[in-house]
Amino acid sequence: MSAEPGILAIFHQCRAGHEAEFEAWYQGEHLIERLAVPGFLFGRRYKGVAPTAGYFCFYLVETPDVLTSKAYLERLDNPTPLTRKMMSDVFVGMNRTICRRVARRGHFRGAFAVVARSAGRQDDAAFAGAFDKLVDDLKVAGGEIWAANDAGTPVSKEEQLRGGDKRITGALMVETLYQEDAEAVGAQLTKQFPQADVGIFRALCEIGRSDL
Repeated sequence: MSAEPGILAIFHQCRAGHEAEFEAWYQGEHLIERLAVPGFLFGRRYKGVAPTAGYFCFYLVETPDVLTSKAYLERLDNPTPLTRKMMSDVFVGMNRTICRRVARRGHFRGAFAVVARSAGRQDDAAFAGAFDKLVDDLKVAGGEIWAANDAGTPVSKEEQLRGGDKRITGALMVETLYQEDAEAVGAQLTKQFPQADVGIFRALCEIGRSDL
């Protein structure tokens, strides 16, 4: 794998009253469809822990170029009937960014993720300093730093159906085994990065290429 694999980082909400069909689509069609695209390696879904609202999902791919490849763009521009319905009627507040994974520490995935995402100028040195201190704590399962890599990405049919997406400039993600540890990390990052959007999420499911 490349020294800097790609990450597709997605944050959104589900329109109230559509939760059951949303889950049926995600579990029954969408995750499997996405992991079948060449270069996709792993995907993981989370749901916000109060007061964090909405959902968070990320995909790990071989390189950021996978997310602008012909195979993937064809998938985005030819959504299934269910995907068309989800994108136009169910997804709310879509925030979707192609990123490079510039750092990864730790051998484990945790049950909870704390994500500090930046929409403005990202202080890479500050993120890296916080990251190094956090991942040395045994309460932390692992962590990653992502930097946006989607300048000039064409607007797909799926994004048109959603009415346009927001973007981040980067993110610091820290995973823990226990909710209380995630909450402590979240409080720390909120103080350290007051301009960032810090959320706490609980893992729902994951899928790897070998699971297909």
